[in-house]
Amino acid sequence: MTHKPLHNFHIPVMGLAYTIDSPIRVAQYGISSVISIIDDEILEKMKNFYNKKFSLDYLGISTKTEDYRAKRITAYLDMVDDIVNEKFESFKQEITKNKEALKNFMAILPNTSDLKSGLQNLVNQKDSLGSNIKNFIETNLKPGSIDVNIMTKVDKDNYIKDEQLPVMFNDAHASLRGFAQSKLSSSMVLSAGMNPRLYSYIEEFDDFFPDQNGILKKKIILKVSDFRSAMIQGNFLAKKGLWISEYRIESGLNCGGHAFATEGMLLGPIMEEFKQKKNDLIQSAHALMINALEQKGKHTVSEPLEMKITVQGGVGTSEEHEFLLQNYNVDSVGWGSPFLLVPEATSVDTETRNLLLKSGEKDFYLSNISPLGVPFNTVRGTSNELLKEQKEAAGKYGSSCPKKLLALSKEFSPQGTCTASKKYQDIKLKELQADPELTAEEFSKRKTEITDKACLCVGLVNAAYMEQDLEIKGEKQGVVICPGPNLAFFDKEVSLSEMVKHIYGNTNILSDNQRPNMFINELKMYVDYLKKEISNSSTQITNSQTKKWNAFKKNVLEGIEYYHHLFHTSTFFKSGLKTIELQLQEYKLILTAIEVPQAEK
Repeated sequence: MTHKPLHNFHIPVMGLAYTIDSPIRVAQYGISSVISIIDDEILEKMKNFYNKKFSLDYLGISTKTEDYRAKRITAYLDMVDDIVNEKFESFKQEITKNKEALKNFMAILPNTSDLKSGLQNLVNQKDSLGSNIKNFIETNLKPGSIDVNIMTKVDKDNYIKDEQLPVMFNDAHASLRGFAQSKLSSSMVLSAGMNPRLYSYIEEFDDFFPDQNGILKKKIILKVSDFRSAMIQGNFLAKKGLWISEYRIESGLNCGGHAFATEGMLLGPIMEEFKQKKNDLIQSAHALMINALEQKGKHTVSEPLEMKITVQGGVGTSEEHEFLLQNYNVDSVGWGSPFLLVPEATSVDTETRNLLLKSGEKDFYLSNISPLGVPFNTVRGTSNELLKEQKEAAGKYGSSCPKKLLALSKEFSPQGTCTASKKYQDIKLKELQADPELTAEEFSKRKTEITDKACLCVGLVNAAYMEQDLEIKGEKQGVVICPGPNLAFFDKEVSLSEMVKHIYGNTNILSDNQRPNMFINELKMYVDYLKKEISNSSTQITNSQTKKWNAFKKNVLEGIEYYHHLFHTSTFFKSGLKTIELQLQEYKLILTAIEVPQAEK
């Protein structure tokens, strides 16, 4: 029997560890969340922490164990499942017996939810309350999903001494296997683009194929930023008999973590295309999948399986939330960064949470600190940044690189080096100093490009260790955090119940009425991004660069026209319509005035 989810929002993955144990914190209330499973070390440490806390009997898995990465991931996920189920059972008991607890739970359900009205009817009946409520809860409640995230490109080859291990022991491959072998029935979110080798590896595991009843024990969610890439990746997997159960569309720039700017395609027009063409995605994948399943001799399905469309990135008000659900028919909306201010939901140390509370718009920025070479959203004043400045003042650069998850540059060694490591930066700085041609200005610019990189593997997990007071070994790195720019408008720590009521429009936790509409905010980021790209291009301008910038500018201008029409015809955002109109006109003028440099002949 498939239940409809209790909520129409979810908590996406944040960093390597900000949502590391979110299901343990929120799943009993029916809230789904996503764990990053690329770093087995923190999973093992958190497993040991909860093992002790709840007196469980999970054994430690040492790095000497064969296939330890996958085994650690499986064990952690199995443990999270056990804890969530136990917490869910006792939560059901509590709301069956305690009317106050039941009312509190009903207060955080969506106003339009059948479950909420069903419970309300039972509460209004005076007789046989206990048994009726118990039956209703047993039939209709289910915990939130314990989903996992794998960044497909974080798939470093692994070695024992100097001998390279088979591909199945690569980082992302081992993570996938860890999830596939767990007892979870949930979804795996694949993010950061296509990795054909990893996608092909999914075929090895039966749980990703439909059973005789057409049920998938493990589902695939693809995080995408446009329709074309969804179609390509969906068909690629369908040809292997694999179904995408959800496309999770994320704003290119108005999101947390790595920002993959689209070619000027704004979120509204992207969502419109998914709304118009969802059926094409379904039909095309279904036909290919049936073929593949028949060839493999696996169970086939007569009707297409369920395919959800969800969206995330920069949502901040219940009106925006409701608009996305209604206007684009999405199944759920991701609320990420605002949950960093909810201690009950995410794993953040006090110092970092306080920094987020007091940071304003100017403090959130798109940085170059990621060793992956992709722009990375962060905030000024983190403990990692302060420690880095102190080191650099003493002439020391780079990290000791204990985990090597991002040691993906093959420039100096087949085993890979991380561009944030001391080893890599020392070599690069030496090369720079040996170049007599460089002007002082060029030298300084290139030096910053090299030394900007920060150790994300350690920086992104430290907050979780600090929150639970777990020992941190090795060089002091402080905390790196990667919230979306939308967090600038949230300035207080709130309870889980307050945040959920805010999402559903039953309270308002935003103190500033000056927050721009999410689409306007994203538009501003795209205009700024284009200006910066052009002003930073000091090298010779090529034809392809000119073409790229012109396409970018054209797409943003088309997006502005789309929004003019959208806001005029929609019943939403009426109170702010005048302001929105003026902002759209302003950005159109700024954009039109941007001159795209021509290629040099």
